[in-house]
Amino acid sequence: MFKFFKSKKDSSPAIDVVEEISVPIANVLEAVSNEVHEHSIEPSGNTSVAKVSWSSRLKDGLSKTRDNFGKKLLGVFGAGNIDENLYEELETILLASDIGFSATNRLLEQIKKKVSLRGLKDRGELQNLLKEGLEELLNPLEKPLITGGHKPFVIMLVGVNGAGKTTSIGKLAKYFQSQGKSVMLVAGDTFRAAAREQLIAWGGKNNVTVVSQENGDPAAVCFDAIQSAIAQKIDIVLADTAGRLPTQLNLMEEIKKVKRVIGKALNGAPHEVLLVLDSNIGQNALNQVRSFDDALILTGLVLTKLDGTAKGGVICAIARERPIPLRFIGVGETIDDLRPFVAKDYVNALFNE
Repeated sequence: MFKFFKSKKDSSPAIDVVEEISVPIANVLEAVSNEVHEHSIEPSGNTSVAKVSWSSRLKDGLSKTRDNFGKKLLGVFGAGNIDENLYEELETILLASDIGFSATNRLLEQIKKKVSLRGLKDRGELQNLLKEGLEELLNPLEKPLITGGHKPFVIMLVGVNGAGKTTSIGKLAKYFQSQGKSVMLVAGDTFRAAAREQLIAWGGKNNVTVVSQENGDPAAVCFDAIQSAIAQKIDIVLADTAGRLPTQLNLMEEIKKVKRVIGKALNGAPHEVLLVLDSNIGQNALNQVRSFDDALILTGLVLTKLDGTAKGGVICAIARERPIPLRFIGVGETIDDLRPFVAKDYVNALFNE
């Protein structure tokens, strides 16, 4: 059994209140079986996935980016002397991997400076310099999410439709549960078809409470959920919000309202505002970071679907222009494939080390 909520009109004109309903989990999961099947913890017939180390999964997940980046570098860093032609080839590879102009220029400047200071001549010596440069660039993004000090700790998740926001919430629920924390999910996306059902499915998989209304104002849903979390002494509240494009100014104003209402429900909340980004969109991810950060003052990022793109270098572009902490990266469909970002592990996976 798990619990979710439906709306019930109060006699007051304020906001909808919610009534707690207990439903057999089999009934709910049957209604959304396609969603559950799509995001099953392990592929059918495969019981070894959970035993594969994270570093191995990260390497596998970054294979497309590595093919577009790391393997091309092998040709550049072969035999021969360091010259301007080498730097031009390296620049082309970096830009093709969506690392961006600013980050590419910064990396090349650092490499040229170190080559000069160390008196390097052989192309083969440049690989370590590039790895050093990438780690230095990405290290500021490596700031693990610390949830202590507030109970409940409220995390508001934002992003455009299709970025993997709701799926990431389900995976984060499992992540926090593995730390021994109680979790509540809030279905604040009341506009997208099936968003509520999708989150309920994830709640069923993680055996956590989902606060939901069939219709209604998303800010009101979040307000009610936080009040309930306070009463139940829940550790973590993960609030889904309606996806919107940063160019939809009226909808961006609505999501600002959601943030303000969360603050009214609990002083100081939300304690974290995470933007979920789809790696497949490359440099457009940087535009989304700018827009959502300007509107909401982001505290962290979640980068999803790294396993499906050759544009994983966008992390470098973000690090150079908007170094907002990259809290989590996702490299697969299983529930354990969302983990905290570690710069050294990411760079090693790019070079298959």
